[in-house]
Amino acid sequence: MDPSTTILMIKALDCLAARQVATAENIANAGTRNYVPLRANFEAALKEAASRGDDAVKALQPTIERAVAGTPDAKLRADKEMGTAAGTALRYNALIQILNRQMQIESQALEGNR
Repeated sequence: MDPSTTILMIKALDCLAARQVATAENIANAGTRNYVPLRANFEAALKEAASRGDDAVKALQPTIERAVAGTPDAKLRADKEMGTAAGTALRYNALIQILNRQMQIESQALEGNR
C-alpha cells in the first residue's frame, strides 16, 4: 500500500470518529424537543482533498455542524441515527482491519522468515 493510501485511510478514520460523535449526540437527544441534529459530512471534502495530494488530506479537519433547519436532514429520526451509527462502526472497523493487515505484511517483510 502506498503512503498516500495510508494517509487517506487514517484521515477517513478521523472523519468517521467525528461522525460517530455527532451520531451519539443525536441519539442522546432523540427525545429533546426542537433538537436540531448534528451532521458530519466529509466524503466530498475528503475526495477533493485527495485530488490535491497528501498535504491537503493531512490538513483536512473533520467538522460537525447542525443540520439546516427546515430541510429533511434536520428531522431527527432515532432509527436513522441508529443505522448511521451501525454503518459508521462497520466502515471504521473495515479500515482498521485493512490497516492492521498492511502492518502485518510490512512487519513480515522486514523480519523475513524468522
